[in-house]
Amino acid sequence: MLMRGKKALVFGVVNERSIAYGIAKSLRDEGASLALGYAAEPIRKRIEPIAENLGADFVFACNVTSDEEIARAAGLVREKWGTVDCLVHSIAYANREDLAGRFIDTSREGFRVALDVSAYSLVALCRAFEPLFVSGASVMTLSYYGSGRVVANYNAMGVAKSALEASVRYLAVDLGQSGVRINAISAGPVKTMAASAISGFRTILETIENRSPLGRNITLSDIGGCALYLASDLSSGTTGEVIFVDSGYNIMGV
Repeated sequence: MLMRGKKALVFGVVNERSIAYGIAKSLRDEGASLALGYAAEPIRKRIEPIAENLGADFVFACNVTSDEEIARAAGLVREKWGTVDCLVHSIAYANREDLAGRFIDTSREGFRVALDVSAYSLVALCRAFEPLFVSGASVMTLSYYGSGRVVANYNAMGVAKSALEASVRYLAVDLGQSGVRINAISAGPVKTMAASAISGFRTILETIENRSPLGRNITLSDIGGCALYLASDLSSGTTGEVIFVDSGYNIMGV
């Protein structure tokens, strides 16, 4: 089993349709020990049954907009596990009003929130957990095609994902000094709670199905398989990359 003996922290599981859940399941199925981080106490009741179903060792609160909470989470993980082999960052947020209309109308506060939660949180988590990463550890985050192309109604989130991908490249240099890898998966659209906030999402799904080389939308299993590769020793020479899992849609021109 590719992940036997490895410990994986997963941030971003909301329900069994979330991308983070698909990744956690793939890692668990290959032998990884899991711990799930959740954003706020009201979510705990939703996460605990999922964690039990996945056989996770523990769950913990971690509001990624708070350095104090991140530090407490890192302390808890150190106490329970000592070290970490894999960290999955599947966290993104933008105000609903900033995912519609014109990007030029994005408020200063809306821009700040999108960048803080969706991009800077990766930097903050890596800094806090860096002392716990074993040599050969893997960090991964989730991006989207809208980071480099204009996607209707993606707006502030597209800019945030662009910042996220740039952060991956810079973090690859810093973490690489300790033998730690970091990569991003640019996943095609999946019907998740987060996706429901994007106006016209059904049209996006239809476009992928009609225009991608594979002629279909992706599944959580597709993303989980790529995540397993990145988390395991199979990707020992891969870092700083953005890997597309979108049925090949990203290669298509006019």
